[in-house]
Amino acid sequence: MKQSEKKTVGIIGGMGPLATCDLMEKIIRLTKARTDQENLHLVVDCNTDIPDRTAAILEHGASPVPQLVRSGIKLQGMGADVLVMSCNTAHYFYDSIVPYFDIPLLHMIRETAKHLKAQEIQKAGLLATSGTLNCGVYREAMKREGIELLTPDGEDQEAVMGMIYQGVKAGRTDLDTRRFERAMEKLLERGAEVLILGCTELPVAVSRYGWDYPVADPTQILAESVVHYCVEIAEIL
Repeated sequence: MKQSEKKTVGIIGGMGPLATCDLMEKIIRLTKARTDQENLHLVVDCNTDIPDRTAAILEHGASPVPQLVRSGIKLQGMGADVLVMSCNTAHYFYDSIVPYFDIPLLHMIRETAKHLKAQEIQKAGLLATSGTLNCGVYREAMKREGIELLTPDGEDQEAVMGMIYQGVKAGRTDLDTRRFERAMEKLLERGAEVLILGCTELPVAVSRYGWDYPVADPTQILAESVVHYCVEIAEIL
């Protein structure tokens, strides 16, 4: 990619910091760069002041919208040509924040649904925060693509939340993972062909513990989408 064609990706990050790094690394690895200069220009706002998205949805906590908008506008001012968010749950607020931006904001969950449809997946299990499950953003995207979505029951969902909040977000590596592993296995037993890692902390956990389950990583899919978008736009220009 020529310097004159290079696009700048703005990452609304901090949700959480490790998930932000994971997205950055995947974008870099997917870029077919032979030199430092051929990589995409990434600008990142690791905004840890963004309120918890699950608390906002389920507990009427502080809205993340003002901080999400603030980060997006800041990145746009830094020259971003396209925006992405390193958080699944934050996409519940997508329609509330896009009117404030003059550049595209790629939708991680819709990109994931399109990817699974292209893979001819008919039934998928969702591992995500309770906020993501309850707001229906994944169910809506999957329904649009004709994919049946399975979710964990109450106890299994507690195990998923424990892995996210007491595990990755807390920086712990000594967490007992057996309940979480069983939650994954039960979704597969119910007929899920793939497990969607619907919280951006979960790919970090999968990498850390080396589990061998059929998974779809929305962070990876988003990284592929933004790299493709930037290359495609550069070719048009």
